Amino acid sequence: MQYDHKKIEKKWAEKWVKDKTFTLDLKKAKNPYYALFMFPYPSAEGLHIGNFYAFTCVDVLAKYKKLKGYDVFEPIGFDAFGIHSENYALQIGETPSKMLERTKANFRQQLVSAGLGCDWTREVDTTTPEYYKWTQWIFTKLFEKGLAFQKEALLHWCPSCKTVLADEQIEGGGCERCGTIPEKKKMKQWFFKITDYSQRLLDGLEKMDWSEITKSAQRNWVGKSEGALVKFQLAKSDFPQQVCEVGLQTIDVFTTRPDTLFGATYFVMSPEHKIISNLKSQISNFEEVKKYIKKTGAKSDMERIENKEKTGVRLEGIWVVNPVNGGKIPVWIADYVLMGYGTGAIMAVPAHDQRDWEFAKKYKLPIIEVLKGGNGPYINSGFLDGLGKEEGINKMIEWLEEKGLGKRTVNYKLRDWCISRQRYWGPPIPVVYCEKCGIVPVKEKDLPVLLPDIEKGWEPTGDGHGPLAGVEEFVNTKCPKCGGDAKRETDVMDNFLDSAWYYYRYLSPHDNERPFDKLRASKWLPVDFYVGGNEHAVLHLMYTRFITMALHDLGLIDFDNPFKKFRANGMILKDGNKMSKSKGNVVRPEEYGERVGYDALKTYLLFLGPLSEDRSFSDDGVIGAKRWVEKIFRLEEKVRESVQDSEEVIKKLHNTIKQVEEDFEEQKYNTAIARLMEMTNILTSVKEFSKDTWEKFLVVVSPLTPALAEEMWSRLGRKESIFDDKNWPEYDPAKITEDNFELVVQVNGKFRGSIVVPKGMNQQEAEEMISKEGKFNKYLADKKSQKVIFVKDKLINFVI
Repeated sequence: MQYDHKKIEKKWAEKWVKDKTFTLDLKKAKNPYYALFMFPYPSAEGLHIGNFYAFTCVDVLAKYKKLKGYDVFEPIGFDAFGIHSENYALQIGETPSKMLERTKANFRQQLVSAGLGCDWTREVDTTTPEYYKWTQWIFTKLFEKGLAFQKEALLHWCPSCKTVLADEQIEGGGCERCGTIPEKKKMKQWFFKITDYSQRLLDGLEKMDWSEITKSAQRNWVGKSEGALVKFQLAKSDFPQQVCEVGLQTIDVFTTRPDTLFGATYFVMSPEHKIISNLKSQISNFEEVKKYIKKTGAKSDMERIENKEKTGVRLEGIWVVNPVNGGKIPVWIADYVLMGYGTGAIMAVPAHDQRDWEFAKKYKLPIIEVLKGGNGPYINSGFLDGLGKEEGINKMIEWLEEKGLGKRTVNYKLRDWCISRQRYWGPPIPVVYCEKCGIVPVKEKDLPVLLPDIEKGWEPTGDGHGPLAGVEEFVNTKCPKCGGDAKRETDVMDNFLDSAWYYYRYLSPHDNERPFDKLRASKWLPVDFYVGGNEHAVLHLMYTRFITMALHDLGLIDFDNPFKKFRANGMILKDGNKMSKSKGNVVRPEEYGERVGYDALKTYLLFLGPLSEDRSFSDDGVIGAKRWVEKIFRLEEKVRESVQDSEEVIKKLHNTIKQVEEDFEEQKYNTAIARLMEMTNILTSVKEFSKDTWEKFLVVVSPLTPALAEEMWSRLGRKESIFDDKNWPEYDPAKITEDNFELVVQVNGKFRGSIVVPKGMNQQEAEEMISKEGKFNKYLADKKSQKVIFVKDKLINFVI
């Protein structure tokens, strides 16, 4: 009998939704487990294989936990606001709302067909007034707490998307949506004061069970540095160096190495530094300076950082006083100093900084060594001479504080989150401008501020204002405070705010009185298991931590970490490259669902390697997974009502149950599948086996091949779903034999991972298995081993 994957998978996918197999009563649940994947934005292309893989990683664990007796909640929704959807709508000449009606329906169909265990009764959509009312409510609460504020700042402006971007939305120097190199514009915008949480964001990382690659990215982005804030006073230029007349203005510099002040021979400011315009009358070459500032403004921060050729302009007529020796040092502007880091000004110590050295050599500026050999002791450093580095840093800071010339301080690279967007497709910012009352937030009873449904004129203008500025009936309103005439804010909010709190709304999607039920949130949150791409490490994942901390401080929740466990999934590559339409290598899940079945596709993707690693998609591999699914299907022919299983089958079954359970708990899906394939081979090799063994095997394989397992389960005469009860089998420790172990793999003595192999495997067999494991390619591919050290049943070390 042939396995008809199309018929069987369609049958069970539809039945699970109809019977609400994966829907539960959140209030009555006694053993809650919240499994979550990053909800998709319903793009025109539909669900792509990367989404499908991440969703599958969560779904397998969710189904396993359900079989273990947990009340599992696996919700679904759509992140439908934002530039991505709007840009596609612009491309096809259709309004975003009309376009999304079609694309959301397509996504729903894809997700249902894939057989995911989602609770479709609690779907959320960020574009509905019922949702964005509460996004606006969060804004007003942050405004009341002083965490939402407006200021003028030099910002990234994407000329293609025609909107400002947050610092986190610059990737590789370009706009994260379209890749265009942004310009710099000074604009008045709305921000969230995420910088108030810099230290808490860092401290929280230490106790979080998150992927280390994600935590590392967040540490680097927050960018904590300890040092001193040093005051440099401006000096007039018409006095000799030894007799400086100090000006009234001071410029602060943050430095991690105040101990090198004696070696500071010039001073550099970012071309954007606000003090430059104040010094216009004193800068004798101001026209040259102005031209350089304009030229720098056309460069991205990434260009400026990576530019190997140092450029700058001397501010003729301007000096600063070196606070430790009273000497005058020249002031420059240079594009290698960024306004967004520190104070936008540096003291240049060319003897001990590569960038400063290159600049000093080019412009023939003095170079004074103050640390012998680069590490000490100090020389040419007055009261620091002869001291070691750590002692020198502390003594210099104490001296600066004593003289009132500086203070010990901590600096963070993190900048406040710009949430204004000069676009149409997003939740309006809920404030009005009143001549009498100033900036006034909209009252809760008047939320949501509805986004007007306009057919024309919703396209971005590019003039620095949102399209809503042209909708008079929207703009003109009454002040919530005094009742007088007022104007609405016409920018909309960054859609990353929508996605910073969506998993709260899943718990109370139909509640019109509050964003979420506090008691229910206390019961179900933080999320137990979360999976998504690490490209959101300093976007969504940073923002949602900030919003969670803010909600905690508002007394709305009793925790400040949104996700107990987060795992970053790797990318799915095709032909060795990231998938993209331009390369023509995009894999559509439904195409393979049609050809080989979703059970086979899921199994193949999970078998390629550990969850966190990139993996390459190949048609041959998918066909191999399909053969395994069909092999399981054919095992039904060997099942007997009452038969005595062989000792080999019994031992293998109990080993498999134990090992797969352990693998699922650690999301080692590839090794779980390998164990199940071994069990399949054992069952294939025997003439017959018991119904009891078959039932246990079906339950253990069901999280990976749900439709197949459900079909086989129903053929046993079971009326209830295989997922309806606590069906996960218990293994008998007395019947366990450890026939597999984890072989440690080293390269040049360094640990590079491990691989599960049978005990007793020889060196040649081990090398063959390792060569098939993609995760070791970056260490071993195209490299010839001079020697291989093999310790049986323990480790293998490749000496390259």
